[in-house]
Amino acid sequence: MRKLSELNLNKKRCLVRVDFNVPLADGDVQNDFRIRAAIPTIRHCLNQGASVVLMSHLGRPKGKIVEELSLEPVAYALEGLLAQEVKFSTDCISTEALKVSEKLGVGEVHLLENLRFHPGETNNDAKFSERLAKHGDIYINDAFGTAHRPHASNVGVLDYFRLSAAGFLLEKERKYLSGAVKSPKHPFVVILGGSKVAGKIDLIHNLLKQADKIMIGGAMAFTFLKVLGENVGNSKVEADKLSVAKKILSEAEKQNVEIILPADVVAAPELDTDSPWRVTKLDELEDDESGFDVGPETSMIFESHLEDAGTILWNGPLGVFEIPAFSTGTHSIAHAIINETEEGAISIVGGGDTASAVESLESGMNGFTHISTGGGASLELLSGLVLPAFKALDDHE
Repeated sequence: MRKLSELNLNKKRCLVRVDFNVPLADGDVQNDFRIRAAIPTIRHCLNQGASVVLMSHLGRPKGKIVEELSLEPVAYALEGLLAQEVKFSTDCISTEALKVSEKLGVGEVHLLENLRFHPGETNNDAKFSERLAKHGDIYINDAFGTAHRPHASNVGVLDYFRLSAAGFLLEKERKYLSGAVKSPKHPFVVILGGSKVAGKIDLIHNLLKQADKIMIGGAMAFTFLKVLGENVGNSKVEADKLSVAKKILSEAEKQNVEIILPADVVAAPELDTDSPWRVTKLDELEDDESGFDVGPETSMIFESHLEDAGTILWNGPLGVFEIPAFSTGTHSIAHAIINETEEGAISIVGGGDTASAVESLESGMNGFTHISTGGGASLELLSGLVLPAFKALDDHE
Protein backbone atom coordinates (compact mmCIF):
# COMPACT_ATOMS: atom_id res chain seq x y z
CA MET A 1 0.00 0.00 0.00
CA ARG A 2 1.12 3.55 -0.75
CA LYS A 3 2.41 5.58 2.20
CA LEU A 4 0.82 8.91 3.08
CA SER A 5 4.23 10.61 3.10
CA GLU A 6 4.61 9.80 -0.62
CA LEU A 7 1.65 11.92 -1.72
CA ASN A 8 1.49 15.59 -2.65
CA LEU A 9 -1.51 16.83 -0.69
CA ASN A 10 -1.22 20.55 -1.40
CA LYS A 11 -4.66 22.05 -2.13
CA LYS A 12 -6.23 18.59 -2.20
CA ARG A 13 -9.30 17.37 -0.36
CA CYS A 14 -8.37 14.28 1.61
CA LEU A 15 -11.21 11.89 2.40
CA VAL A 16 -9.98 10.02 5.45
CA ARG A 17 -11.64 6.91 6.87
CA VAL A 18 -11.01 7.10 10.63
CA ASP A 19 -12.20 4.95 13.51
CA PHE A 20 -14.13 7.24 15.85
CA ASN A 21 -16.17 4.36 17.28
CA VAL A 22 -15.81 5.66 20.83
CA PRO A 23 -17.96 5.28 23.96
CA LEU A 24 -20.47 8.07 24.61
CA ALA A 25 -22.46 8.93 27.73
CA ASP A 26 -24.90 11.82 28.14
CA GLY A 27 -23.72 13.27 24.83
CA ASP A 28 -20.03 13.31 25.73
CA VAL A 29 -17.06 11.21 24.59
CA GLN A 30 -15.92 9.00 27.48
CA ASN A 31 -12.69 7.73 25.96
CA ASP A 32 -10.86 9.58 23.20
CA PHE A 33 -8.06 7.02 22.62
CA ARG A 34 -9.15 6.25 19.06
CA ILE A 35 -9.65 9.93 18.23
CA ARG A 36 -6.17 10.79 19.49
CA ALA A 37 -4.71 7.92 17.47
CA ALA A 38 -5.94 9.57 14.24
CA ILE A 39 -4.56 13.04 15.02
CA PRO A 40 -1.08 12.54 13.45
CA THR A 41 -2.62 11.67 10.06
CA ILE A 42 -5.08 14.57 10.22
CA ARG A 43 -2.38 17.07 11.22
CA HIS A 44 -0.06 15.87 8.46
CA CYS A 45 -2.73 16.45 5.84
CA LEU A 46 -3.46 19.93 7.16
CA ASN A 47 0.23 20.82 7.43
CA GLN A 48 0.71 19.77 3.80
CA GLY A 49 -1.88 22.29 2.64
CA ALA A 50 -4.87 19.98 2.34
CA SER A 51 -8.43 20.13 3.60
CA VAL A 52 -9.73 17.05 5.40
CA VAL A 53 -13.07 15.25 5.26
CA LEU A 54 -13.43 12.59 7.95
CA MET A 55 -15.81 9.63 7.88
CA SER A 56 -16.45 7.03 10.54
CA HIS A 57 -19.03 4.71 12.00
CA LEU A 58 -20.24 4.61 15.59
CA GLY A 59 -21.93 1.58 17.11
CA ARG A 60 -24.36 -0.65 15.23
CA PRO A 61 -27.40 1.35 14.09
CA LYS A 62 -28.06 -1.28 11.39
CA GLY A 63 -28.74 1.14 8.55
CA LYS A 64 -31.11 3.37 10.51
CA ILE A 65 -30.74 6.80 12.12
CA VAL A 66 -30.19 6.41 15.87
CA GLU A 67 -29.78 9.77 17.55
CA GLU A 68 -27.74 8.31 20.43
CA LEU A 69 -25.15 7.14 17.89
CA SER A 70 -24.60 10.50 16.22
CA LEU A 71 -20.98 11.56 15.72
CA GLU A 72 -21.76 15.17 16.65
CA PRO A 73 -20.24 14.80 20.17
CA VAL A 74 -17.08 13.47 18.49
CA ALA A 75 -16.87 16.68 16.44
CA TYR A 76 -16.72 18.71 19.65
CA ALA A 77 -14.06 16.42 21.12
CA LEU A 78 -12.04 16.65 17.92
CA GLU A 79 -12.21 20.44 17.98
CA GLY A 80 -10.55 20.38 21.38
CA LEU A 81 -7.77 18.05 20.24
CA LEU A 82 -7.07 19.98 17.02
CA ALA A 83 -7.67 23.41 18.58
CA GLN A 84 -9.72 24.47 15.57
CA GLU A 85 -13.26 24.40 14.22
CA VAL A 86 -14.59 21.12 12.85
CA LYS A 87 -17.54 21.41 10.47
CA PHE A 88 -20.17 18.72 10.98
CA SER A 89 -22.79 17.42 8.56
CA THR A 90 -25.86 15.53 9.77
CA ASP A 91 -25.64 13.07 6.87
CA CYS A 92 -22.66 11.53 5.11
CA ILE A 93 -23.90 11.55 1.49
CA SER A 94 -26.48 14.33 1.34
CA THR A 95 -26.21 17.13 -1.21
CA GLU A 96 -25.69 19.57 1.67
CA ALA A 97 -22.81 17.52 3.05
CA LEU A 98 -21.15 17.32 -0.36
CA LYS A 99 -21.43 21.08 -0.78
CA VAL A 100 -19.63 21.62 2.53
CA SER A 101 -16.78 19.38 1.37
CA GLU A 102 -16.57 21.07 -2.03
CA LYS A 103 -16.24 24.52 -0.42
CA LEU A 104 -13.58 23.55 2.14
CA GLY A 105 -10.57 25.81 2.22
CA VAL A 106 -6.98 24.80 2.95
CA GLY A 107 -6.62 23.69 6.57
CA GLU A 108 -10.34 23.11 7.18
CA VAL A 109 -11.85 19.93 8.64
CA HIS A 110 -15.27 18.39 7.96
CA LEU A 111 -16.69 15.42 9.87
CA LEU A 112 -19.51 13.40 8.29
CA GLU A 113 -22.36 11.78 10.20
CA ASN A 114 -22.30 8.08 11.11
CA LEU A 115 -21.70 5.97 7.99
CA ARG A 116 -23.79 3.12 9.34
CA PHE A 117 -26.95 5.21 9.35
CA HIS A 118 -27.03 3.98 5.72
CA PRO A 119 -27.29 0.24 4.92
CA GLY A 120 -25.00 0.87 1.93
CA GLU A 121 -21.98 1.09 4.25
CA THR A 122 -22.03 -2.45 5.60
CA ASN A 123 -23.43 -3.81 2.31
CA ASN A 124 -20.49 -2.28 0.42
CA ASP A 125 -23.00 -0.75 -1.97
CA ALA A 126 -21.47 0.72 -5.17
CA LYS A 127 -23.77 3.75 -5.35
CA PHE A 128 -23.12 4.57 -1.69
CA SER A 129 -19.37 4.20 -2.27
CA GLU A 130 -19.48 6.47 -5.33
CA ARG A 131 -21.40 9.10 -3.40
CA LEU A 132 -18.89 9.02 -0.54
CA ALA A 133 -16.00 9.38 -2.98
CA LYS A 134 -17.31 12.76 -4.13
CA HIS A 135 -16.13 14.24 -0.81
CA GLY A 136 -12.44 14.07 -1.73
CA ASP A 137 -9.65 14.04 -4.29
CA ILE A 138 -7.45 11.57 -2.43
CA TYR A 139 -8.52 8.62 -0.26
CA ILE A 140 -6.71 7.80 2.98
CA ASN A 141 -7.56 4.88 5.26
CA ASP A 142 -6.54 5.27 8.90
CA ALA A 143 -9.27 3.12 10.48
CA PHE A 144 -7.61 -0.07 11.66
CA GLY A 145 -10.55 -0.98 13.89
CA THR A 146 -12.68 -1.78 10.82
CA ALA A 147 -9.93 -3.11 8.55
CA HIS A 148 -11.36 -6.64 8.87
CA ARG A 149 -14.72 -5.55 7.42
CA PRO A 150 -15.33 -5.33 3.63
CA HIS A 151 -17.41 -2.16 3.83
CA ALA A 152 -18.02 0.70 1.42
CA SER A 153 -15.85 3.23 3.25
CA ASN A 154 -12.73 1.07 3.30
CA VAL A 155 -13.13 -1.19 0.25
CA GLY A 156 -15.80 -0.07 -2.24
CA VAL A 157 -14.88 3.60 -2.21
CA LEU A 158 -11.43 2.86 -3.67
CA ASP A 159 -13.01 2.15 -7.07
CA TYR A 160 -13.66 5.88 -7.43
CA PHE A 161 -10.20 7.25 -6.57
CA ARG A 162 -7.01 7.52 -8.55
CA LEU A 163 -4.79 8.05 -5.49
CA SER A 164 -4.97 6.34 -2.12
CA ALA A 165 -2.71 5.76 0.88
CA ALA A 166 -2.59 4.25 4.32
CA GLY A 167 -2.66 6.71 7.20
CA PHE A 168 0.09 6.71 9.81
CA LEU A 169 -1.96 4.65 12.28
CA LEU A 170 -2.85 1.96 9.73
CA GLU A 171 0.78 1.77 8.67
CA LYS A 172 1.92 1.45 12.29
CA GLU A 173 -0.62 -1.24 13.11
CA ARG A 174 0.51 -3.34 10.16
CA LYS A 175 4.18 -2.83 10.99
CA TYR A 176 3.89 -4.06 14.56
CA LEU A 177 1.08 -6.61 14.46
CA SER A 178 2.05 -8.28 11.22
CA GLY A 179 5.77 -7.87 11.88
CA ALA A 180 5.48 -9.40 15.33
CA VAL A 181 4.34 -12.68 13.87
CA LYS A 182 6.41 -12.77 10.69
CA SER A 183 9.79 -11.54 11.92
CA PRO A 184 9.90 -10.94 15.68
CA LYS A 185 12.98 -10.13 17.67
CA HIS A 186 13.65 -13.23 19.78
CA PRO A 187 13.01 -14.38 22.42
CA PHE A 188 9.38 -13.84 21.36
CA VAL A 189 7.13 -14.11 24.41
CA VAL A 190 3.33 -14.13 24.09
CA ILE A 191 0.79 -13.49 26.86
CA LEU A 192 -2.76 -14.58 26.12
CA GLY A 193 -5.82 -13.96 28.27
CA GLY A 194 -9.51 -13.34 27.93
CA SER A 195 -12.52 -15.53 28.43
CA LYS A 196 -12.56 -18.01 25.55
CA VAL A 197 -10.26 -20.34 23.66
CA ALA A 198 -12.80 -20.39 20.83
CA GLY A 199 -11.96 -16.92 19.53
CA LYS A 200 -8.21 -17.48 19.61
CA ILE A 201 -7.65 -20.87 18.01
CA ASP A 202 -6.31 -19.45 14.72
CA LEU A 203 -4.26 -16.90 16.66
CA ILE A 204 -2.56 -19.54 18.80
CA HIS A 205 -1.79 -21.81 15.83
CA ASN A 206 -0.26 -18.87 13.98
CA LEU A 207 1.81 -17.77 16.98
CA LEU A 208 3.20 -21.27 17.46
CA LYS A 209 5.20 -20.75 14.26
CA GLN A 210 7.35 -18.02 15.81
CA ALA A 211 6.81 -17.80 19.57
CA ASP A 212 9.35 -19.11 22.06
CA LYS A 213 6.98 -18.99 25.03
CA ILE A 214 3.22 -18.58 25.43
CA MET A 215 1.75 -17.71 28.82
CA ILE A 216 -1.98 -18.26 29.18
CA GLY A 217 -4.21 -16.61 31.79
CA GLY A 218 -7.79 -15.43 32.02
CA ALA A 219 -10.74 -17.82 31.94
CA MET A 220 -9.38 -19.52 28.82
CA ALA A 221 -6.54 -20.98 30.90
CA PHE A 222 -8.93 -23.33 32.73
CA THR A 223 -9.73 -25.26 29.56
CA PHE A 224 -6.02 -26.03 29.13
CA LEU A 225 -5.62 -26.83 32.84
CA LYS A 226 -8.57 -29.24 32.65
CA VAL A 227 -6.88 -31.09 29.79
CA LEU A 228 -3.80 -31.52 31.99
CA GLY A 229 -5.91 -32.97 34.78
CA GLU A 230 -5.58 -30.00 37.12
CA ASN A 231 -8.27 -29.09 39.64
CA VAL A 232 -10.20 -26.06 38.38
CA GLY A 233 -13.05 -26.06 40.91
CA ASN A 234 -16.13 -24.42 39.42
CA SER A 235 -14.07 -22.29 37.00
CA LYS A 236 -15.37 -21.78 33.50
CA VAL A 237 -14.26 -24.55 31.12
CA GLU A 238 -15.17 -24.76 27.41
CA ALA A 239 -16.12 -28.42 27.27
CA ASP A 240 -16.43 -28.37 23.48
CA LYS A 241 -12.87 -27.01 23.15
CA LEU A 242 -11.04 -29.55 25.30
CA SER A 243 -9.87 -31.50 22.25
CA VAL A 244 -8.70 -28.27 20.61
CA ALA A 245 -6.73 -27.32 23.72
CA LYS A 246 -5.18 -30.78 23.80
CA LYS A 247 -4.07 -30.45 20.17
CA ILE A 248 -2.59 -27.00 20.85
CA LEU A 249 -0.57 -28.34 23.78
CA SER A 250 0.64 -31.25 21.67
CA GLU A 251 1.58 -28.98 18.76
CA ALA A 252 3.42 -26.61 21.10
CA GLU A 253 5.51 -29.52 22.39
CA LYS A 254 6.37 -30.54 18.83
CA GLN A 255 7.32 -26.96 17.94
CA ASN A 256 9.37 -26.66 21.14
CA VAL A 257 7.21 -23.75 22.32
CA GLU A 258 6.91 -23.54 26.09
CA ILE A 259 3.33 -23.13 27.38
CA ILE A 260 3.10 -21.60 30.87
CA LEU A 261 -0.21 -21.89 32.76
CA PRO A 262 -1.38 -20.52 36.14
CA ALA A 263 -0.21 -22.20 39.36
CA ASP A 264 -2.52 -20.25 41.65
CA VAL A 265 -5.60 -18.05 41.32
CA VAL A 266 -7.69 -15.44 43.06
CA ALA A 267 -10.91 -17.37 43.71
CA ALA A 268 -14.44 -16.56 44.81
CA PRO A 269 -17.83 -18.34 44.92
CA GLU A 270 -19.23 -15.88 42.38
CA LEU A 271 -18.21 -12.94 40.24
CA ASP A 272 -19.32 -10.00 42.34
CA THR A 273 -17.66 -6.97 43.91
CA ASP A 274 -18.92 -8.03 47.35
CA SER A 275 -18.11 -11.73 47.03
CA PRO A 276 -15.48 -13.00 49.52
CA TRP A 277 -12.27 -13.92 47.72
CA ARG A 278 -9.00 -15.65 48.52
CA VAL A 279 -5.71 -16.62 46.90
CA THR A 280 -5.32 -20.36 46.51
CA LYS A 281 -3.28 -23.02 44.77
CA LEU A 282 -5.18 -24.91 42.10
CA ASP A 283 -5.28 -28.16 44.04
CA GLU A 284 -6.90 -26.35 46.99
CA LEU A 285 -9.75 -24.82 44.98
CA GLU A 286 -13.15 -25.71 46.45
CA ASP A 287 -15.84 -27.24 44.24
CA ASP A 288 -17.95 -24.07 44.46
CA GLU A 289 -15.07 -21.64 43.79
CA SER A 290 -14.01 -20.15 40.46
CA GLY A 291 -10.75 -18.46 39.55
CA PHE A 292 -11.23 -14.86 38.42
CA ASP A 293 -7.58 -13.75 38.30
CA VAL A 294 -4.13 -15.27 38.29
CA GLY A 295 -2.53 -15.42 41.73
CA PRO A 296 0.69 -13.74 42.94
CA GLU A 297 2.83 -16.85 42.39
CA THR A 298 1.63 -17.06 38.78
CA SER A 299 2.33 -13.35 38.31
CA MET A 300 5.91 -13.85 39.50
CA ILE A 301 6.36 -16.88 37.23
CA PHE A 302 5.00 -14.95 34.24
CA GLU A 303 7.23 -11.96 35.02
CA SER A 304 10.32 -14.20 35.21
CA HIS A 305 9.58 -15.52 31.71
CA LEU A 306 9.46 -11.96 30.39
CA GLU A 307 13.06 -11.25 31.38
CA ASP A 308 15.33 -10.61 28.40
CA ALA A 309 12.43 -10.89 25.93
CA GLY A 310 13.07 -9.36 22.53
CA THR A 311 9.40 -9.06 21.55
CA ILE A 312 6.38 -9.22 23.86
CA LEU A 313 2.86 -9.62 22.52
CA TRP A 314 -0.04 -9.33 24.95
CA ASN A 315 -3.62 -10.11 23.95
CA GLY A 316 -6.31 -10.47 26.60
CA PRO A 317 -6.49 -9.53 30.31
CA LEU A 318 -5.44 -12.15 32.87
CA GLY A 319 -8.48 -11.65 35.07
CA VAL A 320 -11.69 -9.70 35.47
CA PHE A 321 -9.77 -6.43 35.77
CA GLU A 322 -12.92 -4.30 36.02
CA ILE A 323 -13.35 -5.58 39.61
CA PRO A 324 -10.46 -4.39 41.85
CA ALA A 325 -10.11 -7.73 43.67
CA PHE A 326 -9.45 -9.48 40.35
CA SER A 327 -7.29 -6.84 38.64
CA THR A 328 -3.91 -7.44 40.30
CA GLY A 329 -2.63 -10.05 37.86
CA THR A 330 -3.41 -7.94 34.80
CA HIS A 331 -1.86 -4.83 36.33
CA SER A 332 1.23 -6.74 37.50
CA ILE A 333 1.93 -8.14 34.04
CA ALA A 334 1.37 -4.69 32.50
CA HIS A 335 4.00 -3.14 34.78
CA ALA A 336 6.39 -6.01 34.03
CA ILE A 337 5.97 -5.42 30.29
CA ILE A 338 6.65 -1.71 30.76
CA ASN A 339 9.86 -2.55 32.63
CA GLU A 340 11.03 -4.88 29.87
CA THR A 341 10.20 -2.23 27.26
CA GLU A 342 12.48 0.19 29.12
CA GLU A 343 15.19 -2.48 28.83
CA GLY A 344 14.80 -2.58 25.05
CA ALA A 345 12.02 -5.08 24.35
CA ILE A 346 9.40 -4.37 21.69
CA SER A 347 6.01 -4.55 23.42
CA ILE A 348 2.76 -4.86 21.50
CA VAL A 349 -0.61 -4.70 23.22
CA GLY A 350 -3.69 -6.03 21.43
CA GLY A 351 -6.75 -3.82 21.22
CA GLY A 352 -10.19 -4.22 22.77
CA ASP A 353 -10.23 -5.37 26.40
CA THR A 354 -6.43 -5.44 26.59
CA ALA A 355 -6.19 -1.76 25.69
CA SER A 356 -8.94 -0.98 28.23
CA ALA A 357 -7.01 -2.88 30.89
CA VAL A 358 -3.85 -0.90 30.15
CA GLU A 359 -5.77 2.36 30.30
CA SER A 360 -6.94 1.52 33.82
CA LEU A 361 -3.33 1.72 35.05
CA GLU A 362 -2.19 4.80 36.97
CA SER A 363 0.45 5.34 34.29
CA GLY A 364 -2.23 5.10 31.61
CA MET A 365 -1.18 3.92 28.17
CA ASN A 366 2.44 5.04 28.45
CA GLY A 367 5.42 2.74 28.39
CA PHE A 368 4.47 0.30 25.62
CA THR A 369 5.90 0.25 22.10
CA HIS A 370 2.49 -0.04 20.48
CA ILE A 371 -1.11 -0.34 21.69
CA SER A 372 -3.50 -1.45 18.97
CA THR A 373 -6.75 0.42 18.35
CA GLY A 374 -8.43 -2.66 16.91
CA GLY A 375 -10.09 -5.55 18.71
CA GLY A 376 -11.30 -7.96 16.05
CA ALA A 377 -8.96 -6.49 13.45
CA SER A 378 -5.86 -7.03 15.58
CA LEU A 379 -6.94 -10.59 16.40
CA GLU A 380 -7.42 -11.43 12.70
CA LEU A 381 -4.15 -9.81 11.61
CA LEU A 382 -2.21 -11.64 14.33
CA SER A 383 -3.94 -14.84 13.23
CA GLY A 384 -2.38 -14.44 9.79
CA LEU A 385 -5.60 -13.53 7.99
CA VAL A 386 -5.76 -11.05 5.10
CA LEU A 387 -7.73 -7.97 6.12
CA PRO A 388 -10.08 -6.65 3.39
CA ALA A 389 -9.06 -3.01 3.91
CA PHE A 390 -5.38 -3.88 3.59
CA LYS A 391 -5.97 -5.92 0.45
CA ALA A 392 -8.00 -3.09 -1.10
CA LEU A 393 -5.16 -0.63 -0.55
CA ASP A 394 -2.53 -3.13 -1.70
CA ASP A 395 -4.43 -3.78 -4.92
CA HIS A 396 -5.20 -0.12 -5.63
CA GLU A 397 -2.92 1.42 -8.22
